[in-house]
Amino acid sequence: MSTEPIRSVKDLPQEENLFPGTAACAGCGGLLTLRHCLKMLGENVVIVNAAGCFTLLSIYPFTPFRSSWLYTAMACAPAGAQGVRDALDILLEKGKIDPEDNLKVVVLTGDGAAYDMGLSSTSGAIYRNLDFYYICYDNEAYGNTGFQESASTPFASRTKTSPAGKGSVKKDLFGIWNSHKPPYLATISPAYPVDLANKFKKAEQYKGPKLFISLIPCPPGWSTDPSHTFKLAKLAVETGFWALKESVFGEVEHTYVPERFKPVEEYLKEQGRFSHLFSPVRKEEQLGRVQEMVNEYWERFGILL
Repeated sequence: MSTEPIRSVKDLPQEENLFPGTAACAGCGGLLTLRHCLKMLGENVVIVNAAGCFTLLSIYPFTPFRSSWLYTAMACAPAGAQGVRDALDILLEKGKIDPEDNLKVVVLTGDGAAYDMGLSSTSGAIYRNLDFYYICYDNEAYGNTGFQESASTPFASRTKTSPAGKGSVKKDLFGIWNSHKPPYLATISPAYPVDLANKFKKAEQYKGPKLFISLIPCPPGWSTDPSHTFKLAKLAVETGFWALKESVFGEVEHTYVPERFKPVEEYLKEQGRFSHLFSPVRKEEQLGRVQEMVNEYWERFGILL
């Protein structure tokens, strides 16, 4: 892969490593993110997929992946990745496969596995400096089982298990990973494919754990129109609700900061999961609290709204 940065969407790779016709929901933001990620990773990949929405992509005998694919339970995808990486390294050392046949090991999980059940296994893999990519498609709930609250669910979001709106804040997975000081981690968005692509180009130079978290609109869970997925992903960034950033060995930098932040209300009011904040009565205290949390985040980095 060239080290030159990608300047526009016209420069993105034309090759497709994820084919259409899957069982994913219409308008799934995660599928768009995954398509861009696999464009950058290429076809020499083995995907270790923790149980979640995307385990429905490969249903025997059909698969949308050009690459190899392996299913694991929610809690153990990084452990599975360790086994695959070890096997590849042994085969390379014994000369039983050529270096050009080596594969990138990629863990693919939703937020349920990434933020909760698989965190112990992930922490161990980071500690062992396992050479792997970790892609989390974060729709902020357990989407595959009906949209129950997860540790990633944001404050005030309504889910099947928090019908009045969640009372606590979202867990900071980026911060947890960053406390381990791995070689590379980043947040990404399907609405910013150039930013996403350049982060994969940068990550490729590092050996060790590499994390990518993508906030992904989920039309069935968020109660949104499938055709609004791109607009919502963009609004999340433009309102400051989702920060695009990266970290190299613990040093955090933002890769995109809007010139002027839009009110976070513009993002919330588009989603059915936040509709109780606007009707039948506006809940000013909760709306104000969400905006305050966004402001507090950017103020910590000296970026004023």
